[in-house]
Amino acid sequence: MAALLLEDVTVRRGELVTLHVRFRGGTATTLTVPRPLTAWERCRTSPAVLTALDALLTDHTDAEVAALLNAQGLTTGAGQLFTGDRVKWLRAAKGLPSLRHRLRAAHLLTATELATALGVSYDTVKVWRRQGRLHARRCNDKGEWLYAPPNEQPVVPGRRPIPALTAAPGDPATSRAGGAV
Repeated sequence: MAALLLEDVTVRRGELVTLHVRFRGGTATTLTVPRPLTAWERCRTSPAVLTALDALLTDHTDAEVAALLNAQGLTTGAGQLFTGDRVKWLRAAKGLPSLRHRLRAAHLLTATELATALGVSYDTVKVWRRQGRLHARRCNDKGEWLYAPPNEQPVVPGRRPIPALTAAPGDPATSRAGGAV
């Protein structure tokens, strides 16, 4: 049926799609329509959501960011709710640093590094964190913690001070070398 009406159709594709249509009777018309989006363009997460995600990553883990984005009514490019894994995937795809990387860039230490700096065991650092004697932040959804450097640790009133923070190295009152005191 269309062959009886149309002489020819020319399609030019760019930012817009232009159709030049010539009919058998000699008339012609031009149609201009927007270029259809490709599949990946239809599923792309909006820049506003990515900006919100990046801002939330400065203080929150992937799962926390997902919960906050969902609470704001934001969705992925595919229209799905956010999960910790989807936030992690977007972070990796867009090159956004995780909370852990941001805290490490701010010079926070792992428990092992802090234990070495304070001259105590790894377990002691964990106990002190649970007691509130150390300033620490949870850095991921696995339950790992990062700690402020020794010179930035608070002195908690009513608690015995942390030895490496208050005593000078080699001070006989705090020295553990040489046996029992």
